[in-house]
Amino acid sequence: MTGHEEYQQQVRPSGGGPLLLGVRHHGPGSARAVRAALEAARPRVVLIEGPPEADALIPLAADEDMRPPVALLAHAVDEPGRSAFWPFAEFSPEWVAIRWALSHGVPARFIDLPATHTLAWGKEEAVTAEPEGPTAQPEGAAEESAADEAVRVDPLGALAEAAGHDDPERWWEDVVEHRGTGGDVFAPFTVLEEAMGALREVYGDGGHDRDPVREAYMRLQVRAAQKEFGDDEVAVVCGAWHVPALREKRTMAADRALLKGLPKVKADMTWVPWTHRRLARAGGYGAGIDSPGWYGHLFGAPDRPVERWLTKVAGLLREEDRIVSSAHVIEAVRLAETLAAMRGRPLPGLTETTDAVRAVMCEGSDVPLSLVHDRLVVGDVLGEVPTSAPAVPLQRDLTRSQRRLRLKPEALERELELDLRKENDAERSRLLHRLGLLGIAWGEPAASRGSTGTFRETWRLRWEPELSVRVAEAGVWGTTVLSAATAKAEADALSAQSLADITGLAERCLLAELPDALPVVMRVLADRAALDADVGHLAQALPALVRSLRYGDVRATDTRALAEVAAGLAERVFVGLPPACAALDADAAQEMRRHVDAVHGAVGLLGDAVTGERDGKMRGGIRARWHSVLHVLSERDTVPGVIRGRAVRLLLDDGELAQDEAARLMGLVLSPGTAPADAAAWIEGFVGGGSGGGILLVHDERLLGLVDAWLTGVPGDAFTDVLPLLRRTFSAYEPGVRRTLGELVRRGPGTAGSGGAVGSGIPGFADELDAERADAVLPVLRLLLGLESDQENADDNNLVGVAG
Repeated sequence: MTGHEEYQQQVRPSGGGPLLLGVRHHGPGSARAVRAALEAARPRVVLIEGPPEADALIPLAADEDMRPPVALLAHAVDEPGRSAFWPFAEFSPEWVAIRWALSHGVPARFIDLPATHTLAWGKEEAVTAEPEGPTAQPEGAAEESAADEAVRVDPLGALAEAAGHDDPERWWEDVVEHRGTGGDVFAPFTVLEEAMGALREVYGDGGHDRDPVREAYMRLQVRAAQKEFGDDEVAVVCGAWHVPALREKRTMAADRALLKGLPKVKADMTWVPWTHRRLARAGGYGAGIDSPGWYGHLFGAPDRPVERWLTKVAGLLREEDRIVSSAHVIEAVRLAETLAAMRGRPLPGLTETTDAVRAVMCEGSDVPLSLVHDRLVVGDVLGEVPTSAPAVPLQRDLTRSQRRLRLKPEALERELELDLRKENDAERSRLLHRLGLLGIAWGEPAASRGSTGTFRETWRLRWEPELSVRVAEAGVWGTTVLSAATAKAEADALSAQSLADITGLAERCLLAELPDALPVVMRVLADRAALDADVGHLAQALPALVRSLRYGDVRATDTRALAEVAAGLAERVFVGLPPACAALDADAAQEMRRHVDAVHGAVGLLGDAVTGERDGKMRGGIRARWHSVLHVLSERDTVPGVIRGRAVRLLLDDGELAQDEAARLMGLVLSPGTAPADAAAWIEGFVGGGSGGGILLVHDERLLGLVDAWLTGVPGDAFTDVLPLLRRTFSAYEPGVRRTLGELVRRGPGTAGSGGAVGSGIPGFADELDAERADAVLPVLRLLLGLESDQENADDNNLVGVAG
C-alpha cells in the first residue's frame, strides 16, 4: 500500500476531502512533516492559516532578498497604530508550505479571518492577532473549572500530562521535533487530529470566542478551493487546534451567519523583518516558543544536530575568551547522550545539552550559560525584507537613509560612537534625533566615554519589529523623515503643556537640524515665556534652552535667535528669584536649590555661547547680574539656609567671593545665635551633594575647622535633630574623601593664625613647595601634555607651577 493510499484511508474521510495538516506554529518537526506530506500528496492548491489580504504578498517569499524571520504586518489605514503581526520563521510550517507551493508552481492562499475584521475586532482591546495553535493562550470565559483553565492556557500541557510527562516542551520534542520523516509521512497529522478532536469534544473552543468565527471563514474558503480545484486536490496547513473544526460538517448558511455583521476597517499589509527574540514567549507572543534559536538549529542541521549544536556553543564561548577545547565538545556530547538515555528520551534535547554545557564547558556556572541561552537558544537573528515589498513612503525614505549612511538595523543591541565633525556621523546623528522626535526609538542616547565635548555622541541601537508599526504610524506626518519630523515638532510645540517641554523641544530641533520647525518652536516659546510668571518654571526651562546653544559650533546652526530668547529668560529669572526664595519650607527650599544650581550652570554656558562685539557686553552683563543675585541670596535672612549656603559656595567657586569672606559668613551662620537646624541646612547647601564640597573641606583648613568647632558645640538635644541632615550631606562624598576628612579631624586642624595655608600642623604637608619632589613628576606631565623634548627645559618652570 502506498503512502498516498494509506493517507486516503487514515487522514481523509470516506468519499475524499481536503488534506488537513495540523501543525504547531514555529515547530521544526511540524515543518519537516509538512514538507514531506506535500511532496507525497502533490496538491493543486495550498491553503494556509493567515490573512487573505496578504495573498498578493506571497510571491515575495521567493525573493532572494527575503530572509526569515519575517512577519506580515497589517495596520488600519486611518489609524496605523492599530496593527497586528503574523510572524514566520524559517522553521515555521506555514513558511515551508509557502516556499513549497512557490517552488512547485502551485497556488498558495491565506484562509484565516481577514485582517480588516481582525483589526476592527480588536479596537476595544489590545490586538495581538498572531497565529494561534496548540500553544496559544486564548481568552477564556470568566467562569471556568481548573481543568478548563489548564487547557485554555496550554492544550499541549494536557496532552503531555495524559502521556505521563510533566514538561509539555520536552514531550513535544520527543514525539514530534526529534521524529524523522521516514515511513508514513501522514501519521503525525492523523495522531494530532485525533488528540485535538478528543480535547475539543470535552472543552469545545477552549473559551476563545473568536475561534468559531475564524473557523467558519476557513471552512468557506476550503469549500471554494475544493470547488475550483477538486475535493482531493486541496491541502490545508493550520494550527492543529483548528483541524477538528475544519473537518466538522457545517452548512454554508450556518457559517455565513457567523460572519454576518462583523466590524470592518480599511487595512493595509506588508512584510516586515522579525526577530527570534520576538518569537519567544518572553516577548509576549501567545503562539511563541521558548527556544527559537534551538528550533532553528534543529530544522537547519542536516545530521548530527547535537554535535553541531555543542560545537556552535563552544565557538561562542571561545569568542568570550573562555577556554573550551575539542575535548570539551566531545565530553559534552557524551554526557548529553548519557543523560538522554537515563531519562528515556529518543535523542538529547535542549535540557540535556544545556546540562552538558553547564557541567563541561561552564564548570557549573550559570553566568556563561546565560550568555549561551541569550545568544544561541533564543538568539538575535533579524530577518530581511526585499525593497520591492509594499511600504509607506516614510519607510522607503528611512530605508534609503539607512543604506546611504551604512546604518543597518540589527536585533542585537550595539553602541554607536559618532564624531559630529565628520559629515557622515553628523547625518547619522540627525537621522536618529529625527526618528526620536517621531517616536521611533531605534536609538537611545548614552553617556559618551572618553570625551565630554559636544562633538561626540554615543547611541545604543536596537531594532525591534514594533518599530515598523511606529514608522507606519508616523507616516501621517510626512513622506520623508525630515518633513515628518518637522511637522511633528511644530505640532508638539503648539500642544506643549509646559515651558520646559517647549525648551526641550527646541533643543531636540537643533540636534535634529530642523530649520523650518525651529522658528515655530521659538515663537511659541517666546509667547509662553512672556505669560509664565512662575520662577520655577522659568528656571526649569532655561538649562535646556542654553544647552542648545552649545551645539551651534559643531552643527553649524544659527542660534542667535535662541541666544536672545535665552538671555531674556535669564533676566526674568534674575528678577524673580530672590523674592521666590523667601519663606520656603524644607522641601520647597531643596527644590529651589536645585533650580539655583541649574540656573548657575546655564548662565555659565550662556556666557560662553554669546559671542560678538555687541554680545560681549551681554555676556559680561549676564554673569555680573547673576553674581549680584547670588550675593543677595547669600545675605538675606529670609532665604532658607540651604539656598544661602549654596549661593556662597557658587560665588566662592567663581572667584567672586574671597575665602576670608566665605569663612566669615560661615562663622556667622555657625555662631551660637543660629538655630542648629538652620546651620546644618546652610552647611548642606555649602558643602553638600556631589559638587566637590568634600574636596573643598580637605584643602581649606579654616572651613573644616569652623564646621568641626560648630559641630562639637551643638547641644545634645539639638544634635539628634541635625544629625540626619548632616549624615545625608557627608554620605554623598566619595569614600576616599570621607576617609581623608576623618583623618584630618582626628589629627586636629592647624592653628588659626596660619593664614589658611594647607599643611599647617598636619603631617604630610609642608608650608612651601618641595622642588625635588615636584621634579619627579615632570616626565609624566611632559608625556601627558605632549611637549617636545627640545622644549623640556623651557617648560620646566611652568610644569612646576602646574604640579604645585
